[in-house]
Amino acid sequence: MIKFGPSGNSESFYAMGYKHTEQAAKYVKDFGLDCFEYSFGRGVNMSESKAISIGDAFAAENIEISVHAPYFINFANPADEAAQKSYGYVLDSAKFLKLFGGKRLVFHPAAQGKATREAAVALTEDRLKVLRDYIYQSGCEELMFCPEVMGKLAQIGTLEEVVRFCKIDRIYTPCVDFGHLNSREQGSLKTVEDYKSRLEYMISELGYDRVKHFHVHFSKIMYGGKGEIKHLTFADDVYGPEFEPLAVALKELKLEPYIVSESDGTQAEDARAMKDMYNAVQ
Repeated sequence: MIKFGPSGNSESFYAMGYKHTEQAAKYVKDFGLDCFEYSFGRGVNMSESKAISIGDAFAAENIEISVHAPYFINFANPADEAAQKSYGYVLDSAKFLKLFGGKRLVFHPAAQGKATREAAVALTEDRLKVLRDYIYQSGCEELMFCPEVMGKLAQIGTLEEVVRFCKIDRIYTPCVDFGHLNSREQGSLKTVEDYKSRLEYMISELGYDRVKHFHVHFSKIMYGGKGEIKHLTFADDVYGPEFEPLAVALKELKLEPYIVSESDGTQAEDARAMKDMYNAVQ
């Protein structure tokens, strides 16, 4: 089943007097949503007992929880010591994802740095093969590890690069951030066909079964010549992308992803708007 939910807590969560992540489960359920993404963006700093408490709260409300691994990950860093830290960030996130009772882990692949594009992509690919081995060794192969399409041109993570990484092993599933894709391609996503062409490309490369339940981040994003600048809300009418054409494309292709709103402060509200738009498509 397709699922919709927020990344983290909207401003309204705190305005309603909520404080704790455990309370986000009921908050999300009350919005009529299905999932929630917890961010370890600034590091995995949580006790195991807290993670179990969060997992229990979400299980009680039947809300699926995913995690975003730390933003420091960079598998194209030429230093092996830095690569070891990146492996650790992913594996630590996976440990807590399992304590949450979740299945999906999103991570940023890499930054290009001073290397050529192809050299940086090739190094990232090699490191993700090592990561794959660590994942199997740690018994986390039942989880979905989702390299993300990135919004800045200097970041590794075009749609094609993410698909290339996902060919390494079935444990990798694309996280397509359509706001990022639209930003790095300077407003490329406008029509149903714009979305369908990207989705059909993924299906042709990875197969329908692996793409059917892929991971989605969605928000409107301000962009410039170097790509992403900042996340916006659905109230913005200058930058895209719009969700309705994607909703049509998903229904036509019979895809049922896990869709996370990353709007700036209105994540739950905009996730609900996306669910309503999707349900309105005939």
